[in-house]
Amino acid sequence: MAKKGRNQRGSGGNFFRFMARKPVWITLLIIIIGLVVWLQWGNITNGLNSAAANIWGSLGWGIILIILFLFVLTIIILIKRVPAFLRGLKITGQILGAVGIIFGIWGVLGFISEDLGGRFGVFLIGAPNFWGVLRIIGYFVVGVFLLMPVNSCRAIAAFFRWVSRRLQRHPSMETAAAPTYSESLKATPKVMPPENAKTGGGLFRPVKKLFVSSEPITPVPERQEVKPTPVKPVPQAQSPQDLKQVAQDVWKKYGESSSLVTVDGWKLPPIEILDHAVEVELSPADNEQRAKLIEQALESYGVEGKVVQINPGPTVTQFGIEPGWDRKTREVREKDRDGNYKVRQEEISRTRVKVDRITSLANDLALTLSAPSLRIEAPVPGKGIVGIEVPNVISSVVSLRDVVETSSFQKLKAKSKLTLGLGKGAGGEAMAGDLAKMPHLLIAGATGSGKTVCLNTIICSLLLHNTPDEVQFMMVDPKRVELTPFNSIPHLAAPVIVDAEKAIIALRWLSQEMDRRYKVMASDNTRNIEGYNKNKTGTERMPFLVLIIDELADLMMTSGNEVEHNLCRLAQLARATGIHLVVATQRPSVDVITGLIKANFPTRISFAVTSQVDSRTILDSVGAEKLLGKGDMLYAPTDADKPKRLQGCYMSDPEVERLVYFWNCQQQKERKPPLNIEEITLAVKKEDESADPLMEEARKLAKEHSHISTSFLQRRLRIGYPRAARIMDQLEEEGVDTLRDEEGEEPH
Repeated sequence: MAKKGRNQRGSGGNFFRFMARKPVWITLLIIIIGLVVWLQWGNITNGLNSAAANIWGSLGWGIILIILFLFVLTIIILIKRVPAFLRGLKITGQILGAVGIIFGIWGVLGFISEDLGGRFGVFLIGAPNFWGVLRIIGYFVVGVFLLMPVNSCRAIAAFFRWVSRRLQRHPSMETAAAPTYSESLKATPKVMPPENAKTGGGLFRPVKKLFVSSEPITPVPERQEVKPTPVKPVPQAQSPQDLKQVAQDVWKKYGESSSLVTVDGWKLPPIEILDHAVEVELSPADNEQRAKLIEQALESYGVEGKVVQINPGPTVTQFGIEPGWDRKTREVREKDRDGNYKVRQEEISRTRVKVDRITSLANDLALTLSAPSLRIEAPVPGKGIVGIEVPNVISSVVSLRDVVETSSFQKLKAKSKLTLGLGKGAGGEAMAGDLAKMPHLLIAGATGSGKTVCLNTIICSLLLHNTPDEVQFMMVDPKRVELTPFNSIPHLAAPVIVDAEKAIIALRWLSQEMDRRYKVMASDNTRNIEGYNKNKTGTERMPFLVLIIDELADLMMTSGNEVEHNLCRLAQLARATGIHLVVATQRPSVDVITGLIKANFPTRISFAVTSQVDSRTILDSVGAEKLLGKGDMLYAPTDADKPKRLQGCYMSDPEVERLVYFWNCQQQKERKPPLNIEEITLAVKKEDESADPLMEEARKLAKEHSHISTSFLQRRLRIGYPRAARIMDQLEEEGVDTLRDEEGEEPH
């Protein structure tokens, strides 16, 4: 009996195991579904027919348009890949344009018949009348504009140019009298483009050569003159009356708006006074291709690494590489079932790839990418990647307006009045700085690398958000042409200084002004300028004073010791009094940027330099010699371990002149004129003359004796000959009777 029970349980278990097999239950499921469909076939066909009738009545032949659109969209997604498709704003606009054209075709079908377009087609046009036709035309126009925005804008611009040319023609042009033969000989030779010149939009493109025909031509009667509105700044060669007119036009356009911010009676310039930069669209496919080349090049040199980030910037694109592993393996021999021995590799240990192995391949990667130079940031601060900065094929310009309108600049401006717009980083992020925290800035770079443009950007950043009662400038421009356009703004404490000797005197006056401010703050029981200005408004406030020197090397050649002494004293002590220094030079050598100056200028900017020695002089590290020029710079703030690469903001001459004209139109009559440099010179000399503490004793000796001499002062005052001679000169200027005897006899 026990044996029989075991056989029954075994047969039951075999049945369930048989039914649990995948082919068996799939076959049973297909049979059951087939039976259900066979039994309910009538109901299924009736439901499908009614659904098809409802869909066809609603959409009509538009179903075919939807199927074609989805088919093309699927192909685009498969070719472009989903991430690139989602990021591409241009492709999104093209898809919307295609939808607009499909709506136009659908509307045409609904206009013809409801059977063709369905109820949705009739809904698109509203009604088959004149307004329905306008709707159909609108769908087509919007679709074409979204599909081809650039070409559409060019076509519209060409149309308006054609209309303006037609309107500007003189009414009596056709009936004008024909010129005489002598007048035709005096006509200007005709300038014609070459035969192979390409034209576009009705305008000749720039060509290298022009052919001048010597044949006399019939002059065309002059068109009616149309006076354009002067919105651009005029060159300096124009008369003062013309400059005044242009300034008034700028004020009418930007200064008479009721929405301007007013501070202490001064109107701050609007952001619209600056221009937007033309954005250059970079292709994601090109960056992905370069990322693959970088990975393949590293792999060919035995370095494992993967590109995990691509940060496109205005001038360079930063590829973030995550270092791979250095693996150690060993061979293991194993015997398989057939008795054959097989060798396999077994990993023993692995370590991260050293950063030095990646940085040593900079020249090899530049050769692979066909780039002029590469800069490797190893590692990127705050990230676990190595940044390889590759120059873009097409560089874009960074405007000051694009940086000022960013949230990072606005947050910093809310905390500090001295916020500067510096540029955009290698990843496209905006970078702003606070001059009050720097607190002094040293700029260096070769000729033409962008130092003067950077100075203009710094000045304009402060002019945008500060009145003359808040910030004042003292500018030194030995070149005489770079900073002189700012010579008429009300923010100047003194006119732009172009003479080296006067610049040295201005530095001495600035040192005295620092001492005066410390005395004023000490009497007010305040520690710094922020505490002094806390409860004061208008002219009662102590303004920030920014010294800008365009070329330090020229001053160091004139009087290096005195310039170095005054600059270092100001850099060490002037921060609390609101005096800040911005110094630029094109010669970053040790005799210009001395060790004492470098120690007191912690924040530095380096543009492109010629050698690694210059880069180490300004930044204490290499890398500036690999910059591309034209605003490409390394910014080393005080709170960063490594310099950060930026593309500096570009300020065009029209933008600078508009800003200067805006402030010129607000000159207040009751405001005292800027301090004259001649007055500064007299004040400094007078201070120097009264600085010698032995002058009073010398005057007493002059009263006690009928005649005094230089040797007499040496003996009685126990001083050297140079000091005694200076005291003698001052006594002679005061009218004291002196005797120039060098014999050593004491006069009676």
